[in-house]
Amino acid sequence: MTADGPSDALHLAACRVPLGAILMSHHRFFGFVASLALSTAALAAGFSIKDGDRVVFLGDSITEQRLYTTYIEAYALTRHPDWKLTFRNVGWGGDTAWLRQRAHPPEDKLFAAEEDAQQKMVEDSVGRGLSRDVLPLQPTFVTVKFGMNDHSYQAFRPDIFRAYARSQAEIAKVLAKGGTRVAFLTPQPIEDKRPDPDQDVKNQSLRKFSDGLKDVAAKNGAQFVDQFDPYLKVMMDERAKDPKAFIGGGDAVHPGPAGHTIMAWAVLKGLGAPALVSHAEINATAKTSSGEGCRVEHLTVADGRIGFDRLDDALPMPIDPRAEAALKLAPILDDLSRYELRVTGLPDGTYEITIDGEVAAKVGAEALAKGQNLSNATGPVTKQAREVLALVFHKNELFFNRWRNVQLFSFPGWANGPEVEARRMSEVKHLDDEITAEEVKIDAARKPKTHHFEVRPATP
Repeated sequence: MTADGPSDALHLAACRVPLGAILMSHHRFFGFVASLALSTAALAAGFSIKDGDRVVFLGDSITEQRLYTTYIEAYALTRHPDWKLTFRNVGWGGDTAWLRQRAHPPEDKLFAAEEDAQQKMVEDSVGRGLSRDVLPLQPTFVTVKFGMNDHSYQAFRPDIFRAYARSQAEIAKVLAKGGTRVAFLTPQPIEDKRPDPDQDVKNQSLRKFSDGLKDVAAKNGAQFVDQFDPYLKVMMDERAKDPKAFIGGGDAVHPGPAGHTIMAWAVLKGLGAPALVSHAEINATAKTSSGEGCRVEHLTVADGRIGFDRLDDALPMPIDPRAEAALKLAPILDDLSRYELRVTGLPDGTYEITIDGEVAAKVGAEALAKGQNLSNATGPVTKQAREVLALVFHKNELFFNRWRNVQLFSFPGWANGPEVEARRMSEVKHLDDEITAEEVKIDAARKPKTHHFEVRPATP
């Protein structure tokens, strides 16, 4: 997961208290149509995250939750296990596009300022915030998710939106100077417990902020990703079934793992993430096999049982065990994680699919001939993907502690001095070493392994 070159010495700028330069360490459901099959390399070409990227997630408390961002990170790492990728999350609770929490501009003056004066305020605030928290990470790709705090939880205010749009444009401008690609993410809707969330004035305001953000992205050469509409559609579909349905978990503004999984689904789709993990096909009659994104070997067909070894190029998308409910709300696996097995030529009946001896699914012959998506099925493949997810969560906790609790910790004036700063730098180095070690573990854990599959008549 570490990246060569500049990321080996990612410089962190001056903190809230003088630090000098601190070094940061390394870093539909499917029907198989052969004539339309694309190689995994061709599919990856449309994905906004590229090999060698240093990705930074910038946003507010929803980003600081380190949920949707970790799911996106884990998707990229498991789908492309040979890519060199680095991910850092610099979300800050209460933050806005003008980087309120990092630069603290006077907001009443900001909203009321004339064009030139407002531009100068935005340039100062955004410039200082990015210079401290983003630019030292030398990102090549940044996702920017603001709007929730910006709209101030009230009906749409044009004066606030003007500052929001100008600030987002400035973020794109500053990052583009360094060659950084930018993707603007809309906020997700607020999920108050009411049967008509689309009629909530706060959501109507967020919709206008999201529509305006699309124009900002187009004018500034940035990518636009709408998660507001997909998330709201899921909400509305569930409220139509049950007016009291609450899909996200957490609270109205801060979803839990299920809601963040829906967010990650919408964002990844918007970033062009490919659905196919791999596809293995077995013809039981002809005793032949083929694979796309995987290698199928040692095929045996005898006595109504099929066995083969399968080595995939990638792992399926890890699903947080706390977020299983999300899979019933949106076509997440169909859209993002098709880990497919198709077996034709079997007699009618029900069959067990086992992976290394563990039953992963029970499927009828007709359904198996159409193909099965085994993403998130019981067994060692899902277990490995979830181990990667757990390691990514731990690494992200380490970085959050390193950035917020050590680098940016503000000592009282009487405690400042060379000795304190020396101890701070020592602790930063210690945490950098831990992060590097964790990334080495992640790199090892995301390498696919060979597994033995069997398809056999199900036990009565």
